[in-house]
Amino acid sequence: MLARLHCRRLTPLRPLSSRPRARSYNEDATCFGFRSPRPASIPDYTPAELANRNVNAPLLRYVESVRRHGHRAALIDPLDLLAREEVSALSPERYGLDLEESYNLTGIVHWTKAGEVKLRDVVERLRETYVGRIGYEYMNVPVKAERLWFDRHLEHAPSPTPISHLPSDRRRGYWELLARSETLDAFLGARFPNLKRYGLEGAESMLPALDVLFRISSLHGITDLVLSMPHRGRLSLLADLLRYPPRALFHKVRGNAECGEELSKLGATGDVVSHIVSSPELEYEGRKIKISMLQNPSHLEAINPVALGKARAKQTSLLRDFAIEPDSCSLGDRVLCLQVHGDAAFTGQGIVMESLGLSNLPHFTSGGSVHLVVNNSIGYTTPAANARSSPYASDPAKAINVPVLHVNADYPESVVQAIETAFLYRDKFRKDVVVDMLCYRRHGHNELDEPSYTQPVMYDKIRSRKSVPQLYEDKLISDGVLSPEAASSLRAEHKAFLDAELKAADTDYVARPDMLGHQWAHMVWPASAEAVHSPETGIAVDALREVGAKSVETPDGFEIHPRLQRHIKNRLKSLEAGTGIDFATAEALAFGTLLHEGFDVRISGQDVGRGTFSQRHAMLVDQKTEQVHIPLNASPAPSHGRLEIANSSLSELAVLGFEHGMTIDSPRLLGIWEAQFGDFGNGAQVVIDTFVASSEAKWLKQSGLVMLLPHGMDGAGPEHSSSRIERYLQLSNDPYYPNPHANVNISVANLTTPAQYFHLLRRQMHRNYRKPLIIASPKGLLRSSAAASSLSEMGHSTAFRPVLDDPSSLDPSTVRRILLLSGKLFYDLSAARATLPSDVQASVALVRIEELCPFPFAAVEAVLSRYNAAQEICWVQEEHRNQGGWAHVKERIDALLDASGRQERLRYLGRRESPAAVGVGKWHAREKELLLKEPFEGL
Repeated sequence: MLARLHCRRLTPLRPLSSRPRARSYNEDATCFGFRSPRPASIPDYTPAELANRNVNAPLLRYVESVRRHGHRAALIDPLDLLAREEVSALSPERYGLDLEESYNLTGIVHWTKAGEVKLRDVVERLRETYVGRIGYEYMNVPVKAERLWFDRHLEHAPSPTPISHLPSDRRRGYWELLARSETLDAFLGARFPNLKRYGLEGAESMLPALDVLFRISSLHGITDLVLSMPHRGRLSLLADLLRYPPRALFHKVRGNAECGEELSKLGATGDVVSHIVSSPELEYEGRKIKISMLQNPSHLEAINPVALGKARAKQTSLLRDFAIEPDSCSLGDRVLCLQVHGDAAFTGQGIVMESLGLSNLPHFTSGGSVHLVVNNSIGYTTPAANARSSPYASDPAKAINVPVLHVNADYPESVVQAIETAFLYRDKFRKDVVVDMLCYRRHGHNELDEPSYTQPVMYDKIRSRKSVPQLYEDKLISDGVLSPEAASSLRAEHKAFLDAELKAADTDYVARPDMLGHQWAHMVWPASAEAVHSPETGIAVDALREVGAKSVETPDGFEIHPRLQRHIKNRLKSLEAGTGIDFATAEALAFGTLLHEGFDVRISGQDVGRGTFSQRHAMLVDQKTEQVHIPLNASPAPSHGRLEIANSSLSELAVLGFEHGMTIDSPRLLGIWEAQFGDFGNGAQVVIDTFVASSEAKWLKQSGLVMLLPHGMDGAGPEHSSSRIERYLQLSNDPYYPNPHANVNISVANLTTPAQYFHLLRRQMHRNYRKPLIIASPKGLLRSSAAASSLSEMGHSTAFRPVLDDPSSLDPSTVRRILLLSGKLFYDLSAARATLPSDVQASVALVRIEELCPFPFAAVEAVLSRYNAAQEICWVQEEHRNQGGWAHVKERIDALLDASGRQERLRYLGRRESPAAVGVGKWHAREKELLLKEPFEGL
């Protein structure tokens, strides 16, 4: 399991390179997960080729111009609506060339034809290659080897359209996919006229393209393909290539649950028909490939980073049992990420750019994704001219120098050729590549929409033309590959099959939940009787000391920053004493002990290696060489897990989505995303709403993702104070009344001690199910001696406590006011109470609710019952009244008071309502003074 990320089993299809992988300047053996693509080279020009390029420089300029500008004149628009100007750069006369003159092509055009060739033939061949039904954009790629690969791949073939030489059975197979898709769409339209099916009509060429991609991937050693896509064409893909039973589809369309009725009692909500999935194992020529189709929300493109994370995690999971050294691995050999996009969303959604930005980062890459843009040339009713500021829908990909292949979807064989070329490029260089498939929508945004309200000209053209399947059928009949009778027969047979499946949907189909398979087989459903909610998470104190000491060990000769000597000294001192354990040390103890138990830990975000507040230092940097060392990864046993420190790009939305994708794949990964400041989670709200908070309910997908959101009203101003904890509480389905059988979707905690943090992190892995955990993590408490813990609080037979009673020696009979609170405010109020007369001190109990969700009814009730003499029960918070935990706790605590027969009602104490924290220092000080004074008034 150690350092095997992205390794592959030896296969006769592609021998592994014996060349050692060059290491990054800041990488060492402990930097688990730091991976980059294998070097790929293309032979450069020979001296003879260079000499001929000089001699025939005008011809070279012309050829390079065709390669660069050919796409601008290519016949890629099936509706011929693109604004295309005359491309004078494609005229050979511009370069002083004579069509009747012959030229030596050596080193200029990679054509197998020997000797000198007449320019007229050269021009014809180049136009067939670069100005046909595929437009190639690759000359913008800065790496010479990649440009040379395209030159030679495209020009060396015996024909610029080699796919036309496919066997007849292969071509007929493509047609059958198209015809079945068209038949399904017609069938659904007739049987379910009010269904928004988001059909593939106009873009059916996607199906043979994906069939070829699945085939060529399997034949090149890919065993797992992670697929993300939006709604358009999903049903056609499911019911055919992905083997989703049509009866299951019809069962869902008729309003039934895809996961079984019984799960609705356990909190499952299901999802709409255009979000369902199928993940079959396909076989091509004896090679098996698992297609993992991901559920997507209606927020377009939000699935992209989730797919990237899933692919990255799957590479790790697949290869745990292969003892191959990382230097003999090839990144992306076994797993491919395929992302299908819509044109308007690809240019309009910022998450696309954020996700593309992850594609080549060492801790995020999965060896290159294949992107297929299903380009309808319209977004809902907005034409391309109003939807983007660039010529092509695929242009955002140019920001990371991705080659793009534009192809006319009216020609399925050209689409297949484009997708095959894209895969071969990705396979060679392990980088992203885009196929921009220009097509159209035969209907509006959905089948119930009338598109000619806003696009009358476009839809006049669409309605007057034959469909893509019919055009290809005519082509195959003309070529003698298919007969009209055979074509009619297949369509009739498929319609009869669909009729039979529709009948079976009511009589022979029972929906069964698809969950807890493969690596999740040892886990349980959180609402089941077998679920363990509060496991013991303590560790022997001697073991904690050993792990803590290892967390700051460095190799001989490793020169750390002088200021970190104090960090190391303080940690070792506190470990020896068994007291004074701060949050960073407790975290290191949690990480280290989990690693020893075989779990992997990954923490990502901006500056996570050091920590935003310079507290973590899980990675150390040599001050002379900049070599990175991660102490917890040093000299691990084979059974140990590994710690991955993934300092991320300046992205919240994509990075959080990526980490969610990692955690839904593997239950043995403690995946953590840390925001620089808690409110930066705002930038990831779409992922939080549609994945983190709801994946389990919608799709039965468990995730143990942890979100660390630094939180505290400490005068940092409007943006860096509150983590907006109220938003996460509002997203929960936490019951308002005690219900021990409730399946609450997320956990939300606001902790006050390092020991509590230690136990929560370990609880994530020691439960036999997984739940997202949101922690309003500390800032000012990170080094506070008042908040420090002892090792005994993390020792054997200890566990997380959702409620902490007042630690002072109070006589419960003297307590007149109970102050319920959460987070660091406890220490401020404790200090304020200590300044008051002893009788006042004795009359106030400070009770911390550490875990706000699921609300700990039983623990709160147990503490309140100790203070029967109390006359007031108050909730105190540092956040403004319209924020924080107040709205979440009020009704729940009042329910407890009712149930226990108490007459008191929970009273609010704290800041008044406000949209943001103040940014003026004096105002903040005045607010804090009142906050610490009000809870003790009237006593």
